[in-house]
Amino acid sequence: MRVKAERLYEIDGLRLLAALFVVLYHYVFSGWAGDKTTVTFVTESAWAKYGYLGVDLFFLISGFVVLMSAWGRTPRQFVVSRVVRLYPAYWVGIAITAVVTVTLGQGMFKLTLPQVLANLTMFQSVPDIKDVDVVYWTLWAEMRFYLLILAFTFVGMTKGRIMAALWAWLGLTFLVQFGLLPGIADLIVQSEFSHYFIAGMALFMFYKFGLNWQIALLVPICLGNAVYRAIGYAEAVGGRYSVTYSPAIITAVVVLIFLVMTFVALRVTRPLARPGLVTAGALTYPLYLLHAHIGFILLARLQDTVNKYMLLVGLILVMLGAAYLVHRFVERPLAPRIKRLLSKREPAPEPVPVGTPTR
Repeated sequence: MRVKAERLYEIDGLRLLAALFVVLYHYVFSGWAGDKTTVTFVTESAWAKYGYLGVDLFFLISGFVVLMSAWGRTPRQFVVSRVVRLYPAYWVGIAITAVVTVTLGQGMFKLTLPQVLANLTMFQSVPDIKDVDVVYWTLWAEMRFYLLILAFTFVGMTKGRIMAALWAWLGLTFLVQFGLLPGIADLIVQSEFSHYFIAGMALFMFYKFGLNWQIALLVPICLGNAVYRAIGYAEAVGGRYSVTYSPAIITAVVVLIFLVMTFVALRVTRPLARPGLVTAGALTYPLYLLHAHIGFILLARLQDTVNKYMLLVGLILVMLGAAYLVHRFVERPLAPRIKRLLSKREPAPEPVPVGTPTR
């Protein structure tokens, strides 16, 4: 029988913090910089424009937590845990976003019924169908990572196999980056983000088994590549919004992200863990699903009626409240029922939840 994974409450807090950084990135910077609203925060955007790096933290956390939750699970148990965790809130998020877009969007975002139906699968990127909300792109990255973890559950997870797989994945990452593999290979390799997943998994191995020379070498290599790719991505984002990003700040944030998760692996953060942070973690995924397009629409509709700072604070509070309602009345009641339906047995212990927001 599988032993329930230890709950790392501090990660719940980190996840909500990362989500709020992404929310601020959208509301304080990309919303008006991308011409979605005229509510401008020019001064505040100097720091808010870096908020998309919350996604980088999410991917690093996913590497750690998903491997932790999959350890000792059968393939069926792992698939059921992911379906239960991801789909109920996602379906509700699509429904709410679609309704708000159609009724209040005033043509800001275009939706079609086939598009919405395809999005319900979470695999809309395969036929290249547009996401209902811009934030959903990260779900496709997560789903491909889950497929790799699923493969591990088939072959059996051992320390040696996982470490060998991490080195192989990192090697493939560099082969793709150097153009030595065809571009189609990146569909699986995900070279832009693989260093976060790999490092997160390596840090979980550190947490579970202790430090060894492979982890001591693997994580710094991933960090170096993460900094390199993050600086390049920042240049692309800057070109999109006609702003400049400081390579020094990008480097500092990425290093801090790795440092924080290393502290988690070292159990240094244990004194910060509080059971109440479970609620923070529970709000993260619904907040991520709901905040972007709905927030842009509400900012555009209310921008001439409310002080912009009051509007910003109020909108964040509304989104947090909506996230709580989705968790309380959708995820909590539906999760055990779906798990029983898919498992055809008594539900297994609830896995540590993960989630991802967007750039």
